[in-house]
Amino acid sequence: MTETDIGFASAADLDALADLLAELFTLESDFMADRAKQLAGLRCIVDNPALGRLFVLRMNGQVVGMANALITVSTAEGGRVLLLEDVILKRECRGHGLGRRLVEHVFAWAAQAGLMRVTLLADRDNAAALAFYQRLGFSPSSMQVLRKALAQT
Repeated sequence: MTETDIGFASAADLDALADLLAELFTLESDFMADRAKQLAGLRCIVDNPALGRLFVLRMNGQVVGMANALITVSTAEGGRVLLLEDVILKRECRGHGLGRRLVEHVFAWAAQAGLMRVTLLADRDNAAALAFYQRLGFSPSSMQVLRKALAQT
């Protein structure tokens, strides 16, 4: 029997989460895997829960999925909102409803925390991800994503 559990990530999960991000970044054209950077970002979130929370899906005690729930403030909504990033399951775990369970768990947590909206970015060429998010109730936005890297001093 397979036992699944969804909860918050801890520092002990960081290596497994970095492995999942490496898999995710093979699917996204905008990003490249860099384990040191991914570990630094993950640690920043784990160490500062006011910024957001990392959720992990465990199967038989092993991390097989994750979601990154970052908190920000929307002046349009007049309060705190969620930016959902880094939703990924190990390839062999996809297609069994586990991704839906993970994201719906994040939705429930966000609603209980009083967050007013969930926004996410998905690679425009990842048809499977776009269909998955539309089945979860996300709709396209007319906003265009723009990005500028800042020089590090």
